[in-house]
Amino acid sequence: MAGVKKEQKVDLEHIKPEEEVKYEIASELGYLDKVMATGWKSLTAKESGRIGGIMTKRKRESIKKEN
Repeated sequence: MAGVKKEQKVDLEHIKPEEEVKYEIASELGYLDKVMATGWKSLTAKESGRIGGIMTKRKRESIKKEN
């Protein structure tokens, strides 16, 4: 089938720093097992939004600390 991407296994030891935050939050919320088993696409919009909201909040907090 054209246009279908194959899920790749993620090596949590070798991910980008910004990706690391996403996986860390997923773990804190209890979604990491689901993500590792079936990928990010398996999360609901609510679950994804929660992760994104927390990532944004942490990013803002780190910027405030730097200033």
